[in-house]
Amino acid sequence: MSGKIYFETTIPSFYHETRKDIESLSRHYWTRKWWDEHRHDYELFTSLAVLQELDSPAYPSAKREKSLHLLRDLPVLGETARIGEIIRAYQRHKLMPQSHTGDALHLALASVHGCDFLLTWNCVHLANPNKLDHIRHVNERLGLPMPMLLTPVNLLGTRL
Repeated sequence: MSGKIYFETTIPSFYHETRKDIESLSRHYWTRKWWDEHRHDYELFTSLAVLQELDSPAYPSAKREKSLHLLRDLPVLGETARIGEIIRAYQRHKLMPQSHTGDALHLALASVHGCDFLLTWNCVHLANPNKLDHIRHVNERLGLPMPMLLTPVNLLGTRL
C-alpha cells in the first residue's frame, strides 16, 4: 500500500458527474481514471460526514445512490472528542470559513486519523497551495500530522 487516503464528498460526486462544462468533464475524467486504475494502491477511508452529505436531500438525487454505492466498502473514520476543538482552531486561525464546518471537519478527520492524503476537488479551502503552509503550521501547533491535500490528478504522477 502507498498510504492512507481520506475521501471527502467531491470525489464520489465527480466520479458520477453529469454536467457537461469543460471543468466538470475534466474532473469527472481524472476522478474516474484515478479511481478505476489506482485506488487499489492505497488504503481508502471516508467518514459519516461524507455519507450524510451524499445522502442529503440537497445532494442531486440523480447521482445520490451511485455515489453512496461507490463508497459502500470503505472503512468509516470516526469522530473523536477532540474534533470539535480542532474545527474551532481551524476557524479561529482563518483556515476555514466560520459558516460551514464541512471542510474543517474533513481536514480534522484526515489529520486525527493520520491519513497520508486527503483527496478532494475543493481547491479553495483544502487543496489550495496558497494555504498549505498555514494549515501545516496550525496542525503542528495542534500536535497533528499533516495529510497531503491533493486532487486525483496529483496522485497519477507520471502516469498521465
